[in-house]
Amino acid sequence: MPSFPTLEDNTRPLETQVVDLIPALRAFARTFSRSSFEADDLLQETLFRALRGIDSFEPGTNLKSWLFTIMHNAFRTQYKLRKREAPGAINCADLPIPMPAPQDWCVLNGELRNALDTLAPDHRDVLVLVAGYGLSYKEAASICDCAVGTIKSRLSRARDELAYRMNGVPVD
Repeated sequence: MPSFPTLEDNTRPLETQVVDLIPALRAFARTFSRSSFEADDLLQETLFRALRGIDSFEPGTNLKSWLFTIMHNAFRTQYKLRKREAPGAINCADLPIPMPAPQDWCVLNGELRNALDTLAPDHRDVLVLVAGYGLSYKEAASICDCAVGTIKSRLSRARDELAYRMNGVPVD
């Protein structure tokens, strides 16, 4: 995972800084799983691992990147376990009952995912980094290896294009 500029306030305890990053971690966990329960479990596992190994964090590096790496590794571990320990029978009683979701949010979520998939990769990346993960323009520019002004421009275009794809009406 690329490293970006350190923005942590070194006067506060590291544990407090971890707590401040929980919303970004929760958003990142939702990219791994559509189930909010599984995402919350992944977040909890990440926080457990991070706080257990807080002494291994190197001051001067980016805390958010460190936590995202822990989450990614935790997800990979859980995925391997789930794949290996999957139930053998198709009609297993432990499997969730498939039911179509009547909520409008489920439909909008699907439409949003489809609209995001049709965006240009540069626009989608910037939109996910800034609007999804809550990174600053400066952090996104560092990751995308471009100027902050380019990030702002791409983000504006991405938002307009996404609104158009979701509503079918061009944005002025």
